[in-house]
Amino acid sequence: MTAFEEGFAFYAKQAGVQIAGFESGAYVGRVDEEIAKLIHDLNAFERFKTDPDMLKGDIAEFWHSDTFNINAVARDSVSRTVVDRSHDFASPDISSNFGEIFGLKYYKDGAVSAQQQAKSVFERFHEYRLAGGKDTLNAFLEKRGFADDSVLHDPIYAGQVRVIPKEQLETACEWLKRKIATESTIRPEQVERYKDTLNMLSDRLRDGQGTESIPLTEADAKALAVLAKTGDVDTEELQILGISADEVIRFEYLARQAFKSGLSAATISIVLNVAPEIYKAISYLIQNGELDEKQFQRIGFAAIKGGSEGFVRGTVSAAITVACKSGMLGAALEGISPSLVGMATVLAMDTMKNAFRVATGEMTRSELAQKLVNELIISSAALAGGTIVQAFIQIPVVGFMIGSFVGSAIGSFAYNCGYSAVMSFCVDTGFTMFGLVKQDYTLPEDVLKDIGIDVFKYEKFLPVQFQQQCFSAITFERQKFEANTLGIRILRRGVIGVSEVGYI
Repeated sequence: MTAFEEGFAFYAKQAGVQIAGFESGAYVGRVDEEIAKLIHDLNAFERFKTDPDMLKGDIAEFWHSDTFNINAVARDSVSRTVVDRSHDFASPDISSNFGEIFGLKYYKDGAVSAQQQAKSVFERFHEYRLAGGKDTLNAFLEKRGFADDSVLHDPIYAGQVRVIPKEQLETACEWLKRKIATESTIRPEQVERYKDTLNMLSDRLRDGQGTESIPLTEADAKALAVLAKTGDVDTEELQILGISADEVIRFEYLARQAFKSGLSAATISIVLNVAPEIYKAISYLIQNGELDEKQFQRIGFAAIKGGSEGFVRGTVSAAITVACKSGMLGAALEGISPSLVGMATVLAMDTMKNAFRVATGEMTRSELAQKLVNELIISSAALAGGTIVQAFIQIPVVGFMIGSFVGSAIGSFAYNCGYSAVMSFCVDTGFTMFGLVKQDYTLPEDVLKDIGIDVFKYEKFLPVQFQQQCFSAITFERQKFEANTLGIRILRRGVIGVSEVGYI
């Protein structure tokens, strides 16, 4: 196999793994970006003069919206929410791309929060007049888009999911149930707004598909408001509240992302393994005018082998990358390169496969060591080449893959040249390269015969064969005289096997 073929063979094994690693690294990066956005949104309230008891409601809006988006990215969901910051009458605090709208109330206890969420149109009009409003009831309703006074007992937040502090949900539900029971006998027209509020009450945002925000207590909202006013919200504060990549990315999300990246790796591996076989089939068709049945078999086996191995390597590499980048395996590994993880995965899995072959007698220990050194050199060159080319070609992944391909070919060529030089040195000096090269001093069989040593051979069974008798005429043969001479043969050592030196 030429240096280019060896380089391409290694590139075909690790290209899909690299894609899987980059996908997984980008996945963790998107989660980190959403966490950074939460920190930015909270610290945007720096130097606000608003009292923390009032500011905590604004803090809760960004908390719920941003933590929902963090969870959505971690789950690889397309659901998203956004804080509207609208001050229109009964406008929602948070809207979404999945049809739900949300209104938040963060008051001192569950009863007050529930009461505010169940407020009717007439109660809001009454508050308006107490605050000095001059409009009549009809004018008030008309300015807010109501056609008549039939909506006076309707909740002003109808259609919205009503979000309140985490610890108040149970108390608020009990208060609403009591109001429903009481008003059903006193003022039946008020019952529906309490029932509507009870049905729509929640302590978090949900999209109905499993994505949700992280519930927040009233005390935590107030504490965050204090920190936000001084711009002191940071990753450590969020980690206390359970917001970090390693907390958000659950094992099921990691497995899902690893499986997805494994499929991408399998696809790339299939293409790279099948492409040379397809080229050979086309070349054979052009030269011979027909297709070879065995070539189609090789294409099929290349697809199966490349896809299965690529999927396993890609899945393992992606899982390790996510675990490292998210901090699951410690802060020291958060900055590790996905390409380095991919290379290490290929080397480790190839070594495991070759070690099994050694255990079954299909490969020698020397061949295992040589294979490991070979792939280590090629992978190092591929990693260096990818890093260098990526600096010039800024397109993500593409630059690295091009450089990795060139580096693999260069690394294979360098290994072959180095291997030849090392073997020549071992031939001349008898050096064993720390046990990697076997020095065989057994004399060849023809040399042993020349020096008069009987060579032992295993007994063979030879069947008796019939030979026809034939007549041979008597011929005259001259007797020859051969003088005794001294015969000299120069023995030469060379490569007689994989990493093996002996007499040739």
